[in-house]
Amino acid sequence: MHFGLLSIFQNYRDEQDDRDIMQGELALAKLADELGYGSYWATEHHFFGYSMCPDNLQWLAQVAGTTSRIKLGTGAVIMPWNDPYRVAAKMALLDQQSGGRALLGFGRGLSRREYERFDIPMDEARGRFDQGTALVLEALNKGFFEADTEYFQHPRCELRPRPTAGFDDRVYSIGVSPDSAIQAAVLGAQLMVLAQQPWELFREQALVPYQEKWRALRDTQPPVPFAGQLVYCDSDSGRAKELGTKYVKEYFATVAEHYDIGGKHFKDTKGYEYYGNAAEAIEAMGLDTLAEIYAGVNTFGTPDEIVEQLRHQKSVLGVDHDVLVIPKYGSMTQAEAEASVSLFAREVIPNF
Repeated sequence: MHFGLLSIFQNYRDEQDDRDIMQGELALAKLADELGYGSYWATEHHFFGYSMCPDNLQWLAQVAGTTSRIKLGTGAVIMPWNDPYRVAAKMALLDQQSGGRALLGFGRGLSRREYERFDIPMDEARGRFDQGTALVLEALNKGFFEADTEYFQHPRCELRPRPTAGFDDRVYSIGVSPDSAIQAAVLGAQLMVLAQQPWELFREQALVPYQEKWRALRDTQPPVPFAGQLVYCDSDSGRAKELGTKYVKEYFATVAEHYDIGGKHFKDTKGYEYYGNAAEAIEAMGLDTLAEIYAGVNTFGTPDEIVEQLRHQKSVLGVDHDVLVIPKYGSMTQAEAEASVSLFAREVIPNF
């Protein structure tokens, strides 16, 4: 069972100096390396304090220079917002800088307000994602880049420096909707998910279609899912429940705002029909009920309680799963995040 750590760079309600947020996330990256986590990941988000990492490859290059062993992943490169040659070239460079520790995670993006500020129609997201990811992986595995697709054109050119090795066994893709999960299988990527719905629903709507598509394309068993979740670990059960619930619900409120998750625009946006149907259910339930569900699928408690929660996730999913810990979110302090990450490493990870 693999345990990674994901920085989301949240300046909750813009209450802190951005410099303090970035220094704090770098401290967590170093701590993850020291404590034995298997990987460290960085998001890509733009324009808002919701999540502030406009270039996760640049960020990971800094982390590479301050760590010694931990693998370093993009969680994720939002492909429709990026030029595929630049992604391939920067990933190859990061792989050399880190001594072969680079991992490549892809995402499609869900925020209308980010798409609007890039002046990219969300209707193009699926095509840009499918074409761009294929081009990036082809370049990293072959050592050269060329493109002649609907959205990307580029003459053949060498990729220099080349990566230390191909990326066939170190590519990941976020998949919450069935379409995205199936496309992860087409890419040959390990399926990543961030906890936001009951694990039973994720298994039915994303994991099973992913597994079926993988087996249809290959003679191998599909990789286990990489399950990202908000984590708060504390030695006191009551405090863990009180603060964990508080911080998770605070973060959920920012998610609802950033993505306009009940918005009617999803229904009329090509490639996002799944979220349009979900928006109707969200409107019927109400955000307060959804916040309770969200808190229920994320992970907080004492080490023993968290061990049981992770074992329950495994039993629901029907397979082993890797765990991606999101350590700091909402109004959680840096000291609380570091204490939680340390206790989790000492008393949760050894159980697996």
